[in-house]
Amino acid sequence: MIYSVFSRTAGTVLLLLLRPKVEGKANIPAEGPFILASNHLSFADSFALSPVVHRRLVYLARSEYFELPGRFGRLIRWGLFALGNVPVRRGPTRAAVRALEQIATVLDAGGGVAIYPEGSRSPDGRIYRGRTGVAWLAMASGAKVIPVAIGETDRIIPLGTWRPRLSVRPTIRIGEPMDFTRYRDLPPGRARRVITDEVMDAICKLSDRERVGTYNPRADEE
Repeated sequence: MIYSVFSRTAGTVLLLLLRPKVEGKANIPAEGPFILASNHLSFADSFALSPVVHRRLVYLARSEYFELPGRFGRLIRWGLFALGNVPVRRGPTRAAVRALEQIATVLDAGGGVAIYPEGSRSPDGRIYRGRTGVAWLAMASGAKVIPVAIGETDRIIPLGTWRPRLSVRPTIRIGEPMDFTRYRDLPPGRARRVITDEVMDAICKLSDRERVGTYNPRADEE
């Protein structure tokens, strides 16, 4: 109920404010589980992406967003949980695996999940090496992965600021679904790495951003 109200009201407002330029929206399936995997430039990414999908999305969200102090923090925490978002802590911890297990239930129920494989917002606009959580979800659920390239959101809300620049229009390019069931016979660790690299390759092909062969340093700092 809460999500339906949000999508009809806030989603419409966001579309009017941000005016995203979208390509490939037909690649989002009308039904069944799917995983959106996108590059990550700004806090505005999810607000630009969600309204154009037209299906409910559950995000893996930074745990820090659930721990903001004061009344504003409590409001944010309530909203995130009300919309079904799942907090995840950075680093190779059991807590991160539990978050993946929790969000995998959304896929088991035929829903949609969104994840940023880089682990955090890019510090310089380039696309960094992907973490293997996206592959873990794909292997656990059998759901197809849909690569997404987001652009210009780092100009809407640059790192270190919270005031949006609404004169900038974000771009969203949605690629064709990727099926990774052919890797089920590979050792799990190897399969996760191969799948993640293929997903990041697809994101880069959709984007005009430079590719970096190392992990995002901000993902381990936050």
